[in-house]
Amino acid sequence: MFGLGFQEILLLLLLALLLFGARRLPEVGRSLGKSISEFKKAFQGEDKDVRSKPEDDGKKS
Repeated sequence: MFGLGFQEILLLLLLALLLFGARRLPEVGRSLGKSISEFKKAFQGEDKDVRSKPEDDGKKS
């Protein structure tokens, strides 16, 4: 996982615990998860919209 060992991950988790506190840590994780999910949806939705649009050759009816 990105070249991180157990000790590095543990250090990052402890640092996050100190920065945000025990009460806010679940809230931060939840919002981060939602952000990533929304980013994926937007990225995949944009790709589908581009494929489904007919190409406009500049002519008006």
